[in-house]
Amino acid sequence: MVNLTMAMGTADRGETCFSIEPLIPEEASKHRSDLNDLAMELSSASRELAVALPEAIRAPLSCLVRSMECHYSNVIEGHDTHPIDVERALRQDFSADPVKRDLQIEAVSHIEVQKWLDEGELELDPLAPDALREIHLRFCQGLPEDMLVQTDHKGELVRTVPGEFRSGFVQIGKHIPPSPGAVPRLLDHMHRMYGMQGKVGSVLAVACAHHRLVWVHPFADMNGRVSRMVASAMLKDLVKSEGLWSASRGLARNADEYRARLAAADDERAGGADGRGALSEARLAEFARFFLNCCIDQVSFMAQLVRPAELRDRVMAWAAAEEARGTVLKGSDRVLRAILMEGELDRGAIPEMLGVSDRQARKVTSNLLDLEALSSDGPRSPLRMHFPATLASAWMPNLLPDR
Repeated sequence: MVNLTMAMGTADRGETCFSIEPLIPEEASKHRSDLNDLAMELSSASRELAVALPEAIRAPLSCLVRSMECHYSNVIEGHDTHPIDVERALRQDFSADPVKRDLQIEAVSHIEVQKWLDEGELELDPLAPDALREIHLRFCQGLPEDMLVQTDHKGELVRTVPGEFRSGFVQIGKHIPPSPGAVPRLLDHMHRMYGMQGKVGSVLAVACAHHRLVWVHPFADMNGRVSRMVASAMLKDLVKSEGLWSASRGLARNADEYRARLAAADDERAGGADGRGALSEARLAEFARFFLNCCIDQVSFMAQLVRPAELRDRVMAWAAAEEARGTVLKGSDRVLRAILMEGELDRGAIPEMLGVSDRQARKVTSNLLDLEALSSDGPRSPLRMHFPATLASAWMPNLLPDR
């Protein structure tokens, strides 16, 4: 008979911390050397990407990547809202279709939380139990009510309470997560142990913690998205990702393998040579290797995409094509080139640069602002680059899916 106790009204089977071990392949493990190499490669590549881009490009690019992160994380869950529709929703331009509107609302909520994380507003360590609850609360509190209600493995309707750990038992495929009463102590154990890792181990811990957090399944729903937000926040702190690349894009592009390796890492230990915990160290190592490789691939992809000379050539080609169509005015290419080179441009310098009147210069810049090719804090503030989803196919090919 299962020993079932009640802790403050929550069912608890008494699972110990051993049930979630190993949290990370130990230093003496045969898997650790190559995983450390991957962690160091990711850290180096991510930092190099951030250093290579000027702040004037990093900031607007991170806004586009945030929309991309949201899109791909939701695609993994079967919710496909294109970043162009997400940007419309951010301007309060919602679809008349109720289903599409709900997905837009979900995406806006996701982006608002991601922005909050990217800007360093989370005061706690991302893996702290209270941090998990706050992330979940911020994401779920703005969702339509019908998105908070799902059917459980018994066919019963269960409502997800924003910011609250689940109070019932769940089953995800073949995996039966720990009893609800065990969730807080397992999360406390994860937070404590992952916080004890060294510089390289902390990067490896991002991958391992991603699986273990999904394995615990702390919330009634939204665990996948919350766990990917947590991974994003950890990567920002540890490898200075600065919102310039998206782990979720790599995972979504390999979604079948992602799900398969997550499920495989649920396996119990396969004998004495498979680590020292209740779960398989080998399967955890395989998942971590997959996760880190996906991240490295995305850093490499973005590094190639934003090479200054090549990015400038694509923007100039777009400007020439749009001028030929009559979409932008003559001189737009020179304005864009100057901003790409200098980072920003004072409006007062444009008439002389283009050899036109103040009025004509305002027409050129107003047109580019309307197209969202440029942004500015105010009517007299300097002009900066903007990277809207509507122009991504021309400026950054293959970054976003076709509509």
